[in-house]
Amino acid sequence: MASSPSTSPGPRRGPNTAFRRLRGPLSPGEFAAAVRRSAREIGEQVACDARYVGRVEAGEIRCPNYAYERVFLHMFPGRTLADLGFAPRESVRGRAARVRGARGGETTPPSALTRRADAAGTVVDHDRPAHHPGAEHDAEYAITNENDEESDVLRRAFMTGGPAALVAVSLTGDGRNTGPGGATTTVRRAGETEAAAVEDAVHRIRLLDDRHGADGLYRRAGTALQSAYAYLDAGTTRRAVADRLHSGAGELAISVGWLAHDSGRFADARSHYAEALATARVSGDPALEAHAFCNTAFLARDAGRPREAVRAAQAGHQAAQHLGSSRLLSLLTLREAGGWAGLDDRSACEDALVRAHRLFARGPSDDDPPWMTFFGEAEMAGLESQCWSALGVWGPAVVHARRAVALQEPHFVRNRALFTAELAGDLAAAGRPDEAAAAASHVLELLGPVKSTRIRSMLAVTAARLAPHRREPAVSALLPRLPAPRAERA
Repeated sequence: MASSPSTSPGPRRGPNTAFRRLRGPLSPGEFAAAVRRSAREIGEQVACDARYVGRVEAGEIRCPNYAYERVFLHMFPGRTLADLGFAPRESVRGRAARVRGARGGETTPPSALTRRADAAGTVVDHDRPAHHPGAEHDAEYAITNENDEESDVLRRAFMTGGPAALVAVSLTGDGRNTGPGGATTTVRRAGETEAAAVEDAVHRIRLLDDRHGADGLYRRAGTALQSAYAYLDAGTTRRAVADRLHSGAGELAISVGWLAHDSGRFADARSHYAEALATARVSGDPALEAHAFCNTAFLARDAGRPREAVRAAQAGHQAAQHLGSSRLLSLLTLREAGGWAGLDDRSACEDALVRAHRLFARGPSDDDPPWMTFFGEAEMAGLESQCWSALGVWGPAVVHARRAVALQEPHFVRNRALFTAELAGDLAAAGRPDEAAAAASHVLELLGPVKSTRIRSMLAVTAARLAPHRREPAVSALLPRLPAPRAERA
């Protein structure tokens, strides 16, 4: 099965040149940000990223879902879907779409009420097939219109509907894997269906992490990772599919490693990143190698191994030299700066920050990896704030943390909470307890849908710094709501 999001076996389409022309000089990441901004203008919520834009332009997404349709028509008033290079919905959706048109017309979008969760926790969309591993942006259906009470069910549905569900079906072949229920299943040789499912799982995990944080996702995501490596073990007869599986499995290992990292499981995260690095080396994939080193450097910094952080960031920089992405090199240089800050080498840290800004100023490009959609001015400011914080230079730390909070896009809920927690800690260390208490209170509000051990650990540090100011009314009211203070690492 091809990775096309179409639910019908219609003919393959060529690139969507009309949509590409509309993007103009913007990079895929910049255009995706414009799509998200337009969605908010009309009350929609879409999780558009550079990968989605690339799939549209490649002709893989023959017709957008209803939410994207409304956003695109809002962005380009007076144009039709055909003007944007899309196929008629009835030609993509097949009989089901034609039936809906007969009942209520194509102007009536499917409601969230047409969805239900079965006894196993799998969300069933009555307007879409229950199993469609290549369908466009399934994650939208796991995010749009959900409330906090639904989120756990939807997270379970995400995992049972992804690659883990594929290996739960008995297949013929050489590989064997343990499915979500513990039953051993046979995996046939992998093909495009399996490769697309692994790629889709990576995308879903990143979207749900942005919305909910890592704690509720880590264990279930590990099941999908087992499935991905089962596909690699089963083998494939086509080199192109094998390359996609290696890349997808490596990216999935990094995503699961990040969930472990963010939920405080540093040893697990280190293992997953090493697995991704080994996959990159075996498959000769420098982009995956650079990504693995980037996350390894971040983990080493947080785990108190700053010299390893410097070495890993430099190794990632070397791997990324010929990939054509200045933004990736900028991020890796920021990781290096964080390591130098942990070593209390202010001169080396400042030098790395200057290089990172110079690389960032070159702007985005089509060669920027899809996973880097989070890396904009807000992330740049947040990482620089963390460097100054590690050096104990609180003035610049506060300035950059405040800028990171102001620039962060609303749909990155976890990052909003993270940068606001950074700001609270910096303000407390700078001797501004009332402002710190206000920022920490805002973090607690954001932590409703976000489950991140890392952010709660940052709040515990803030609590320790605020403890000497407990006589201040704002601080005394806040301290009982914060995680218990802990000793800060020297």
